[in-house]
Amino acid sequence: MPRRTDPDVAIRCSDISVAYAGGARAVDGVSFTLPHAGSLALMGPTGAGKSSLAAVLAGSEDHRLAVVGGSADVLGIPVRRPGRAHRQLVYQVGYLAQGAGARLPARMTVNDVIGEPITSRDRRVNARALAVRIATLLDEMQLPLGAAAKFPYELSAGMRQRVALARALVLQPRILIADDPLTALDPGVRHVVYDAIVARSLAHGMSALIVTNDADLVRELNADVVVLHGGHVVAQGQGAQLMWTPSAEGEHRSLAS
Repeated sequence: MPRRTDPDVAIRCSDISVAYAGGARAVDGVSFTLPHAGSLALMGPTGAGKSSLAAVLAGSEDHRLAVVGGSADVLGIPVRRPGRAHRQLVYQVGYLAQGAGARLPARMTVNDVIGEPITSRDRRVNARALAVRIATLLDEMQLPLGAAAKFPYELSAGMRQRVALARALVLQPRILIADDPLTALDPGVRHVVYDAIVARSLAHGMSALIVTNDADLVRELNADVVVLHGGHVVAQGQGAQLMWTPSAEGEHRSLAS
């Protein structure tokens, strides 16, 4: 039977619960929808379950995490038991994992790191076309073309983070799931993140699910907000109407902007 898809929704979570291998709940009963070409920010304190939820929705093969309740569909593909559709899921979702820039393959050049999602799927890829795509991404990330021949350890932390983002975008995904994409980025280059998201949203209808507590990024994307605490949704809002910030006591609070 063909899989039915919702033409208006990129991600739909319905009471989803995610647990670690030991049984502890990382996420418990979370529901939200992300429309096509829309942006949504997962906010909240450390340990709230944001990264675990993002990893599951991206189709990460982290065997420490499992969906144990509810459901979530990403582009019509159920993340709980995707079966053969898992390959389609990870092809259409660009995933920037937490700290991805610090974990780039040390023995691969930047050119190979960015192109690997393509070359691993098609060994007969047109080398010239791939080189052009990588050069375009390097320019978009404000990285010198000479960086393509370098190894990750030869770059700064901020440059490595932008390489990781370029890698997440190289397949021209329908959804970008980015976990703390501003990590290690200087204020002067942070705009490359939201510029890249906005440009693809307008041109190709790409959706974005961003794990961040950066209020400026949320405002730039005009993202809807879901605030998690202890694995539960404690607040939801549209656009910049809702923000999360840590209080002086370390507790969470949601603020109307």
